[in-house]
Amino acid sequence: MKVVYFTHSLESCWNHGNAHFLRGVLRDLIARGHEVAVHEPRDSWSRANLVADHGEAGLEPYRAAYPELTSHRFDQPELERALDGADLVIVHEWNQPALVAAVGRARQRGGHFILLFHDTHHRAVSEPSGIRTFDLSGYDGVLAFGETLAAVYRRWGWGDRVFVWHEAADIRLFHPPTEEGPREGLIWIGNWGDGERTKELETFLFAPAREAGLGLDIHGVRYPREALATLKRYGVRYHGWLANAAAPAAFARHMATVHVPRSFYVRQLPGIPTIRVFEALACGIPLVSAPWEDSEGLFTVGEDLLIVQSGEAMTRALRSLRADPDLRRALAERGLATIRARHTCSHRVDELLAIVARLAATPAAPEMETA
Repeated sequence: MKVVYFTHSLESCWNHGNAHFLRGVLRDLIARGHEVAVHEPRDSWSRANLVADHGEAGLEPYRAAYPELTSHRFDQPELERALDGADLVIVHEWNQPALVAAVGRARQRGGHFILLFHDTHHRAVSEPSGIRTFDLSGYDGVLAFGETLAAVYRRWGWGDRVFVWHEAADIRLFHPPTEEGPREGLIWIGNWGDGERTKELETFLFAPAREAGLGLDIHGVRYPREALATLKRYGVRYHGWLANAAAPAAFARHMATVHVPRSFYVRQLPGIPTIRVFEALACGIPLVSAPWEDSEGLFTVGEDLLIVQSGEAMTRALRSLRADPDLRRALAERGLATIRARHTCSHRVDELLAIVARLAATPAAPEMETA
């Protein structure tokens, strides 16, 4: 099968978490013998920011970790050539509406491929007018990265043509270290962004780490001056951008990590963790989460990971982890086992191929309203 994917960027993971998942899925497809072609804008925002901060050298960790992956960078996509021979085409929601619509029209003109729209963001609830500008009338289905997001598309008329497709860990890259070294303090890998979780970070990460007497290392981008001042006030060590390929080694140096979901994923899209949860557990590091409802039962709370409901409870949990190596070991082992049993990129490829088989049995694109 030939798979064509239109992404914002495959090369850059600078504030672009979908690249993590995409790389793992595509690598698994290639390993199974499928042909893969990826297309991304030449001037993508993520890549431009990465190169501006770190030069072309910033791309090297990705290239070294994924030598089998390449992408075609375009100024204007040559769709006829890009879609030639495709069996499955997936278009990510972080593309321009004009491109999304053009691929749909190519499908409607008789393109002999399954066409899917891939949504991995909260805009369907935080900015629905933005998502609804996409013309999806030529698409066969939608891949939504959680049930609550899928429910939005069902309300928009997609019925059984929307499929829950959670992100997952690429365990070829994300796995425990082959040799255990010393582990100290906490690590958090995440972006400050637009202040969507400023209060939550202070309540569930900065203050508890300080109260528990644990050093805290933070990696991420888009930290404005006031954010850096906050980190300094709490004694946090800030390291800037971290290539995703370097994250497993960073996890391996730390005792535990923390999940602080953005408010949209707590209040309006429960059940959808960030990909960092999957990746951290795949690396065998204990994880404690700020309030988050695992409404889809992806994990066993209290065994795979801990979830606390207050900053005080987070402090107590971190102190317990610091004092109890058996607790750390149990969480790490159980979380790792759950990832390997249910949440790898290979599992998601199995799910994707099943979706394609189902749609191939009823290939006509539905007459859907614009998203």
